[in-house]
Formats: sequence, structure tokens, C-alpha cells
Amino acid sequence: MNPHNENPNPTQRETGFEPHVEVDGALDVSPNLASGELSPAPAPGAWNFSSGTGGFPPSTRFIPEDLRVPWGWWDVALLAVISLVGLLLFGTVFAAALQTAGVSRAQIQHSMVYQGRFAIVAMVFLSFLLLFYLALQMRLRFRSPILRTLRWQPLESGRMRPLFAYLGFISGGFLLSIFVALASSAFTPKNKMPIEQYFQDRPTALLLLIVSVTLAPLFEETIFRGYLYPVVARTFGIVPGVIFTGLLFGLMHASQLAGNLPQVALIMLVGVVFTAARAKTGNVLPGYLLHVSYNSFIAIAFLIASHGLRHMPPA
Repeated sequence: MNPHNENPNPTQRETGFEPHVEVDGALDVSPNLASGELSPAPAPGAWNFSSGTGGFPPSTRFIPEDLRVPWGWWDVALLAVISLVGLLLFGTVFAAALQTAGVSRAQIQHSMVYQGRFAIVAMVFLSFLLLFYLALQMRLRFRSPILRTLRWQPLESGRMRPLFAYLGFISGGFLLSIFVALASSAFTPKNKMPIEQYFQDRPTALLLLIVSVTLAPLFEETIFRGYLYPVVARTFGIVPGVIFTGLLFGLMHASQLAGNLPQVALIMLVGVVFTAARAKTGNVLPGYLLHVSYNSFIAIAFLIASHGLRHMPPA
């Protein structure tokens, strides 16, 4: 024993950490501390994880590496405001453009085709708007790499071949889609679902199918699993973060299902599964692969049922 060493725990003396640190109200062991390795001290003026300002959280609270993002709740609120304002402006411009082309407001309100196309085009516009905003925010405000900061990165397959890891998540999305389809068939919707308006004519249906397997998964995974989830999980814990983000994802789609509770509950479950993949791997890509394959199965099933869009469902 060294008589000159007043603190027998060198880890605590040099870093200010106890070997056991608090993780969202529970005790856990930091991997670095448990192995005897010391994490480098944060640079002065680094971004606060919860408020987006300088300074780090108290050193007694261990934050998993995949939740260490430089934005917080105010940034999430700002993103929501930008979404709302963007949609209002787009709706105004879109309606004005249609009226200039000779389409009256009454025609728009009573036409399922116009409403369906408006909803799809609005979603495309909002996706590009928010993705562009996030790219600017990462580069100009946080000065950090866009994809890595939002946790878009290749899969870590361990001893498994990378191809098998990718195929595993893709297969999981197909199986999840089959499960939801079978479960949904057991509950007859009480109300006509608004999403059915997208399938009244071939151009609208084709546009929706293309967007649903290309842009929609990219946009939704970036916003929900890349941007929102880390803030929620860092504040309330990983499990509440997974559940809350998944439920919010389902609620976002609830308007398309006209409040049919079984269908809404199933899409919430899907959101929880996507978020759980993000939480388990610390990576947005697994949820994206699940999402793309989930939507792709639905698109393929509709193409088969409609004989390649030659036989559209009745209005």
C-alpha cells in the first residue's frame, strides 16, 4: 500500500468517476471503467447533450456512445415547427398552382385523386426540406459528419459474414410485414381508411409505391431513429425511448388509418421494432433495412393483387 496515495482508487482519483455510474436512474458499469481504461476528457465548450449548449452533463451519469448527439429537445421542437410551417406554405402554394391551372377549391376538396396526390407530393417536399435542414445543421452548426452523427453506418456483423447480417434484417422486415398483414386481416376496419384514396388511380398508386420503398424509409428512419430517439432515450432511458419513439411513429401514420385502433396498434408495434433495432445495434441502418423490406412486401403484394396496377380497387 502506498502511504502517499490518499485515494486508493486511481480511476476515481483521475477521472472523478466511480466504477458504478448512474444510467437513467439505475446503476451500471461503464465499459471503459470496468476494463480499467480511461475515457478522454471532453474538450472545453463541447455541446451539451440535453440543451445544445456548451458543457457536458455531470460526470456521474454514463451516456452510451450512440446517444451522444449534439442536439437536444429545443432542436427537436424547432424541427417540428419547421415541419408545420413548411407544410402550411406548401399547401398554400400547391392550392394556388391548381387554381391557376383551372382547378377550383371545391374540386380539390371533393376529389380523392387530388387529395391523394397532394398528400404524397407534400410528403416528398417535407422529406427533402427536413433532410436538407439536418444536413445544414450538422455541417454549419455542429461541424460534424452528417451520416456518422446521425448514426448511419455499416453493419457490424461480428463473426457473421456481412451479407448474412444484411439479409437477416431484410428477411426480418418481410416476416414482420407478413405478421402485420395476417393480424390486420383478423380485424375488419370500422371506418374507410384514408390511405385507400391513394389507390383510386394508377398514377397515384404508382407514385405512392415508389415513394414508400425509396424516400419514406430514408426520411422516417433519419428523423425518428437518427434524430429523435437519442434525445428521448438520453432523457428517459433506453426502453422508454424505444417505446415512445415507436408509438410516435405509429401515431404519425394513424391519420391514414382513420382511427381504426387495431391497425394503429399494429403500426405502433412496427415502430417499436424498428426503434429496438436502432437501440440494440446503435445504428440506424438495421431499422432502415427492416423498413424498406417491410414496405417492399406491401408494395409487391399490391402489385400482385392488382395484376400490375391493371385492376385497381373500387372507390
